[in-house]
Amino acid sequence: MSSNTKLKDNLRAAILAEPDAVLDDKDLMQALVAANEHARGANVIDLRGIAMQRLEARLDRLEDTHRSVIAAAYENLAGTNQVQRAILRLLEPVKFEDFLQTLGNDVAEILRVDHITLVLESTVIQEDPAIEKLGGVLTVVEPGVIDAYLSKDRSGPVRDVVLRQVQQPSPRIFGLNANQIKSEACLKLDLGEGRLPGMIAMGAKDGNHFTPQLGTDLLSFFAGVFERSMRHWLS
Repeated sequence: MSSNTKLKDNLRAAILAEPDAVLDDKDLMQALVAANEHARGANVIDLRGIAMQRLEARLDRLEDTHRSVIAAAYENLAGTNQVQRAILRLLEPVKFEDFLQTLGNDVAEILRVDHITLVLESTVIQEDPAIEKLGGVLTVVEPGVIDAYLSKDRSGPVRDVVLRQVQQPSPRIFGLNANQIKSEACLKLDLGEGRLPGMIAMGAKDGNHFTPQLGTDLLSFFAGVFERSMRHWLS
């Protein structure tokens, strides 16, 4: 018996021993189907084969969708954990200055953004050394500036959460490193009856970190908790 015959016998024995392995191998099955079509010739149309190809294409699309859904679920879970950790960290300080420092440092690190600024409107604008010590985490602006900033480059009512890429970042909002900011999330704050609004501006160096296509539920929740904390401090 020749070596080729032995090889064929060994291969045949292996297939007979584990036929399921052949059926589960997608590439191998495609090769067998192609060999079968070649043996039949070009004048024979295999409707069953066409149907199988379409089913395979549908299965591939379903697998891609399945992977995308799982990836989105994990991403959403990770985002939820980040926001929860940030909120818990914000609840720890017992002094307002520490609260703001935590926002600009720890919270920014947890949320993986490069800069966070708390913007407050006031009818009295004056230089305050205490604000300077906070390292740019707090800025005070004139009434109406926040709504104008949120509605910049768009029409319609002012949204409470705005996600967008930044072409000309504002030094007034992001300080000396404003030119490094490529995208931002702006969260409008309701600080209570009789008070002017506030805003949290989160800036990222990555232009794709904040885009209008992203969901805003978690950021809205973060803003809701933050504005309630601010009402407590302001009272």
